[in-house]
Amino acid sequence: MSVLQGIKRDIEAAQERDPAATSALEVVLAYPGFHARQLHRLAHFLYQKRQRVPARVISHLSRTLTGIEIHPGAEIGDGFFIDHGMGVVIGETTQIGDNCHLYQGVTLGGTSTKRMKRHPTLGDNVVVGAGAKLIGAIDVGNNVRIGAGSVVVSNVPDNATVVGVPGHVVAYHDPGNDTILKLPDPEWDIIQRLEGRIKKLEKRIAELEKARKKEPAASRRQEDAS
Repeated sequence: MSVLQGIKRDIEAAQERDPAATSALEVVLAYPGFHARQLHRLAHFLYQKRQRVPARVISHLSRTLTGIEIHPGAEIGDGFFIDHGMGVVIGETTQIGDNCHLYQGVTLGGTSTKRMKRHPTLGDNVVVGAGAKLIGAIDVGNNVRIGAGSVVVSNVPDNATVVGVPGHVVAYHDPGNDTILKLPDPEWDIIQRLEGRIKKLEKRIAELEKARKKEPAASRRQEDAS
């Protein structure tokens, strides 16, 4: 896909995924995610030509203007859309497939200090919710959904929905007919049982306190003395 075709696809992606986008002109003029993506195109081109300092300067300018930090070395597919975008960070060795969608505050970060693959790889049609953190050289499959605020540190299979800290798969969905298969969640089940037990205990304590208040004062004084 040529650069012009890629830009056109980015505009279409914004219009498809954001109901607030009323026209292509609005996307071009007023969408920071679109601006960051186009500046990254130039920065990435220079980075590949080993013009590292100019590439980083453009990346820094993009961060200043949009609040979105994309390292020039990151590889991004077509149809990429960053919704709102403030606080998004995309590391140097990140690889993003086609038609991916990131919300504000997402981090695609690394943990290693070595010059190696240390950032996530996202497949096609991945949606990452607001504030989610994907850390390390993990592989995220196609058609994956990452819940807001999740922290993902391990590989994610295709068609999975991931939530939590640390992130874990709670469902699989069929992108063909949009059906969802929910998986058992032992941690959530334990929390639910504990909450139920606490409510029963609180109710029992309230009943005992109520019964105690109904007792004659003399009887209560005798119990306190004993």
